[in-house]
Amino acid sequence: MKPTFLAFALLFAVIELATLASASEYFCIEITDETTGRGVPLVRLETTDKNVFYTDSNGLVAFNEPGLMNMSVWFSISSHGYEFPHESFGLRGIALKTVPDTSSRLKLRRVNIAERMYRVTGRGIYRDTILLGQKPPIEFGALNGNIIGQDSVLTAICNDKLFWFWGDTNRPNHPLGNFLTTGATSALPGKGGLDPSVGVNFKYFTDPKSGFAKPMFPGLKGPVWIDAVMTIKNDAGNDLILSRYSRVDKDMKPIESGLAVFSESETQFKLLSPIPPDSKLAPAGHPFHVTLDAQDYVYFPAPYPCIRVKSDWKSVTTLGDYEGFTCLKEGTVYVKKAAQLDRGADGKLVWTWRKDTGVLKPSEIDELVSSGQIKRDEVPFRLRNADDKKPIHLHNSTVYWNDYKKKWLMIGVQSYGDSFLGEVWYAESSAPEGPWVEAKKIATHAKKHENQDFYNPTQHPYFAQDGGRFIFFEGTITNTFSGSPYAIPTYDYNQMMYRLDLADSRLKMPGN
Repeated sequence: MKPTFLAFALLFAVIELATLASASEYFCIEITDETTGRGVPLVRLETTDKNVFYTDSNGLVAFNEPGLMNMSVWFSISSHGYEFPHESFGLRGIALKTVPDTSSRLKLRRVNIAERMYRVTGRGIYRDTILLGQKPPIEFGALNGNIIGQDSVLTAICNDKLFWFWGDTNRPNHPLGNFLTTGATSALPGKGGLDPSVGVNFKYFTDPKSGFAKPMFPGLKGPVWIDAVMTIKNDAGNDLILSRYSRVDKDMKPIESGLAVFSESETQFKLLSPIPPDSKLAPAGHPFHVTLDAQDYVYFPAPYPCIRVKSDWKSVTTLGDYEGFTCLKEGTVYVKKAAQLDRGADGKLVWTWRKDTGVLKPSEIDELVSSGQIKRDEVPFRLRNADDKKPIHLHNSTVYWNDYKKKWLMIGVQSYGDSFLGEVWYAESSAPEGPWVEAKKIATHAKKHENQDFYNPTQHPYFAQDGGRFIFFEGTITNTFSGSPYAIPTYDYNQMMYRLDLADSRLKMPGN
């Protein structure tokens, strides 16, 4: 009988465990949030000889360095959006006695309003927890599906399961991984799923031979990027997952786009219909449902919620049925210095839903404002910092209704903020069309010499707790676009989960 993949995996696991130090040989450093007492992931500790360690998703470091045990060792301590107290000379750190089988617990002050919870994907999510002989809170704390890195996630609930789809996915045995989209399922909270404050147990769709993620778009030449994942009932009344896909060239420019439907039986997407490159309106971003006058719509934030379509199979699959919330005249698209704006008899801009009409990107709104064609207060999409009133240029966002606030909530990432794509903002509005004006920064990924990106944020409304008071969101953390040369080991090119307490007084908006 030929040895199976599982047998090889078990053998290698045994060999690896045999080479590891025993748990009692490690000195444990635990970094916690001083407010919640929870372990903080992604905390950087550096010794005076420049050895660098990062806490795992439990906030732990398993320390066992030859020559640095059983002695006082200085650790500089830093983390995006968190602070360790100053020592003498303004240094932020502490000297610890590194005795094996002992531990030190340290507290960080959280500057972020949002609390960093855990890394969602990749290898070694609970690396140090395992080295210290402790049990991870998720099923696969070291490696799942042979996946070590994943870009940008979109989700959908279908047939009582939560489906997850990621972009480019890295593997251990070659620099090139899966560029044809990766998929997985998980159980929902309360229906067999974990408490979202603890983690997510993924069941990846994998190749039975390699154990690595199988392509969700087999047969296409990649990379293939997925977008606008949603669950829609077909004409027979069955729930199906529909998405947009884009195939890109070596320069990452789209060369093909279309709609695709997911086959649960085959665990892959089937191409449905093309999206022409000159389409004025098409699905994009993270869809959400809105009911107006007994009509259910699907809205798409791009990055503001300015595209919608009726929530039925025929409408969603017919591009001509899509509407844009815009001030452009019907049937037109934006043309620099020659935009055809719709103004009423009173001279005011007319913002309304129109078919076959382009919507304005944030950069185009800026051009119209700077050229004097419109005023910023005429625009419902004009996000600004609630504290200093400086404009915020959104790169991407997600929007969902929240029962606790009784408002639509936006989590968005800023372009060209304190970090290039790492500043996360919170805003609220009484209507999905806005106005979206005041925003509060809830998380930063700017840090001296180590700026990181945190792009394509994804809210998880089905994870909300305590009547919606606590909400969860995640994003891709990497140094790819940040300008920083420092990629954070194991964390780079993976998903990070945050939790936001909507009762935090720092979220109070002007006038509320």
